[in-house]
Amino acid sequence: MPHHETNLQFSTEERETLYRIIRARRDMRHFVGGEVTPEVLTRILEAAHAAPSVGLMQPWRFIRITKQTLRDDLVVLVEAEKDKTAQALNARQAEFMRLKVEGLRDCAELIVVVLAPDDGTIFGRRTMPEAMALASVSCAIENMWLAARVENLGMGWVSFFEPDDVAALLQCPEGAKPIALLCLGPVKAFYDKPMLEQEDWRQGKTLTAILSEDEYPS
Repeated sequence: MPHHETNLQFSTEERETLYRIIRARRDMRHFVGGEVTPEVLTRILEAAHAAPSVGLMQPWRFIRITKQTLRDDLVVLVEAEKDKTAQALNARQAEFMRLKVEGLRDCAELIVVVLAPDDGTIFGRRTMPEAMALASVSCAIENMWLAARVENLGMGWVSFFEPDDVAALLQCPEGAKPIALLCLGPVKAFYDKPMLEQEDWRQGKTLTAILSEDEYPS
């Protein structure tokens, strides 16, 4: 169990480093094979496991895919959903198909993140049980993303799949729901800006566009 120092005062340099890491995080889709050492992978997963969770339920489960046959099967599932997504985009179908929206074949590590079956936690989630569980798992994924970036590794979140199909493939128990295929590994270079902005698919909103006082932003 790693030692946690809880009463630290951070320096200006350390604070700026954190903000630099946050700004430098990217959803990566282009990987160059290679490897992630066991020590680095452990640090990244420990960062994920240190995330906050509502009611301390820690509803995340991580499945490291080491069998090539399983990775190949996941690629098939992702490709099937990718085709359905393209069809649903109508006029932007061809544009979408030109994007590289998954890096499952080339990444050094593939981690499936599963939302665990509901354990009955009520504290903090009585009115929004699934939403708070998902929010907790998302915090773990974000921690993992930032840890990967500071390790100079790329990470990409693939969500093109039917959860039931992945659950069956990975023999998940009833009530468990896969929510992310995380591609992790060395990359040639990090994108200068989010890939969807770089490819002119969509532009991010400014903070002023989403911040308001006392009522929903107009």
